[in-house]
Amino acid sequence: MPQPFLHELVSCVHAPAVALSDRDGQIRPGGVQGVLLNDRRALSTLLVDVNGVEPTPVGHALHDAGTARFVGVARDLGDPGADSTVRVERERRAVPDGIEEDLTLVNAARTAVECTVRVRAGSDLAAMDDVRRGGRPGLAPLTAAGSGTCAWAGEDVRVTLLAADGDSADSGPGAGAGERTPVTYETDAEGHAVFAWRVRLPARTRWSTTLRLTVERVASAAGSADTVTATSAFLPAADGPDWSEVEVSGPAELVRLVDRSVEDLAALALADPMAPDDVFLAAGSPWFFTLFGRDSLWAARLTLPLGTDLARGTLHTLARRQGTRFDPDTAEAPGKILHEVRQDTLAVGGPGGLPPLYFGTIDATALWISLLHDAWRWGMPAAEVAELLDPLEAALGWLTGEADADGDGFLEYIDESGHGLANQGWKDSNDSIQFPDGTIADPSIALSEAQAYAHEAAIGGAALLEAFGRPGADRLRDWAEAMRERFRTTFWVSDRRGSFPAIALDGAKRPVGTATSNLGHLLGTGLLNPEESARVAARMAESDLDSGYGLRTMSADAAGFNPLGYHSGSVWPHDTAIGMLGLSRAGHHRVAASLAFGLLRTAPDFAYRLPELFAGTDAHAGDAVLAYPASCRPQAWSAAASVVMLTAALGLEPDVPGGTLRVAPAADFAEWWPLRVSGLRVAGHPLTVAVDATGRVEVQTSAPVKVETRNV
Repeated sequence: MPQPFLHELVSCVHAPAVALSDRDGQIRPGGVQGVLLNDRRALSTLLVDVNGVEPTPVGHALHDAGTARFVGVARDLGDPGADSTVRVERERRAVPDGIEEDLTLVNAARTAVECTVRVRAGSDLAAMDDVRRGGRPGLAPLTAAGSGTCAWAGEDVRVTLLAADGDSADSGPGAGAGERTPVTYETDAEGHAVFAWRVRLPARTRWSTTLRLTVERVASAAGSADTVTATSAFLPAADGPDWSEVEVSGPAELVRLVDRSVEDLAALALADPMAPDDVFLAAGSPWFFTLFGRDSLWAARLTLPLGTDLARGTLHTLARRQGTRFDPDTAEAPGKILHEVRQDTLAVGGPGGLPPLYFGTIDATALWISLLHDAWRWGMPAAEVAELLDPLEAALGWLTGEADADGDGFLEYIDESGHGLANQGWKDSNDSIQFPDGTIADPSIALSEAQAYAHEAAIGGAALLEAFGRPGADRLRDWAEAMRERFRTTFWVSDRRGSFPAIALDGAKRPVGTATSNLGHLLGTGLLNPEESARVAARMAESDLDSGYGLRTMSADAAGFNPLGYHSGSVWPHDTAIGMLGLSRAGHHRVAASLAFGLLRTAPDFAYRLPELFAGTDAHAGDAVLAYPASCRPQAWSAAASVVMLTAALGLEPDVPGGTLRVAPAADFAEWWPLRVSGLRVAGHPLTVAVDATGRVEVQTSAPVKVETRNV
């Protein structure tokens, strides 16, 4: 069955829980709707009716990442006439172990109303993988039931739904408590639990009750529920990253995007069960409430201007699970950083699916090293960096050794297990590496950005080893220089629009000469010289890649281009943001600004919650913004894109170990001026940056750095 669509659902998130519903607030069986937590669907049905009729929806709003309000009308109740006078209001709040929901009946009529309010609930306890594949398992049997309570239980989870008696009150100022309405209980023919309240509501009054869904982990036949291991996917909620409140004064669209994005990032925070003080970001909702190497690392790296605590937690959490042995089944190797942790085998890849602890990623190890280096530059305390030097050396060992399986000097991958991912870069779908004629490249695959990440990691790793008195820096720099020369002579290709590095080399070492968004990942890594960077920036600026809404994953000129293709023409906000950041670091601010403005142009279409990806339609031709229907929202690295916009617009370049912070906004971002951002941090100290309408810069910080500013 096809993967269910998500784009029209309302999502309330407080990791590791998410509630997905229709826009009227109803959670209907089928598809992906429900309350999901710890890779289980805890609730698959939650339907409200009044006198057996569902309310007619009139609106909804997402107040914050985890709270939504739904309003409907009971058209058969209240005063006669065209105007509806009885409203049904629902406020749903996601909490780490389930949801809370206030259900309110508001009588604005001139006379009393009498009615029966019912809530019908059911749980299928479906595994996340079954939900994602569109499965429709039957209802789980109720294990407990009675007035005001019901429960369902599986092998490792218990779900309890509590319904309170209802309270009536005057709806005006100074309202007081009125009658209590007892809740009654029954089951329907399909096996749903049904709560009912017989309500008599005088004119101008309201009645309300509260539902509370709680999901608990329980002991299974395998052992205690309290057992915590590196492979545990029961990841607890965190209070959120230790960030200050970010306040932006500037274009209204940018302000709204940053506000929503920072809320979503905090709502995706999880803690390492092996060390609960270490916080990282789940990759996204609803499928990826877990530890992902690549996604969690990029999210922490892109949000470094908000503080280094998230980076520290992410680095430690992954280091605890760093590879220690060779295992072809899981793709583990000594020093390697993992791809993901799951509770169950995941039905992707080949037959049998991915194992719960899976290392099939070519890039997470290099990204781990670069996050440590960049966090150090942003002011992560030296003592915290020193704690990670041993895993750093192990990661560098894998990067400059086993990552090059055939000894040709490039990092490449091939799935040796037969059930892993065919592609092990960020574009991990089976058709993501295509020649211009649409032919799929054969493995092994050496991705262009994997070489860039490795080069950057080697240079950053050398700086760390040297600064902390460990040997090996010169060897790493020599290795990186050799990589630059090999890349220059092997990867470059051209098409009618210009020259650029191929997306990859295939198993026969042929360049896969399709222009893709991977180009943006090369910039700012040191792999390219200034002249090469200028050629890449020019190629990225062409209309086949820059859609006007962001950077397309694949050129519109390619035979395999599809604006709704997962990695073959869509736009991924994080991918655009990485390109934007690389362009800024390489000094190509005009192209960076074009991408930033395009991405911001789409934000209202997605209620300022940027999705995992969207269609690569053509803004230059007046095409509408289109959703990718199965896209996750919120997604950590998509939300982090808004922070990259601020970083690029303000021209932030920290070097805390060197004692400097450079702030150099580019005139290409003048469309956003005046711009003021507070709530940033450098070396643990508050940082506020303002650019006035003329381009004059003002910086406020108590950090122990020399601030170097450049007025435009």
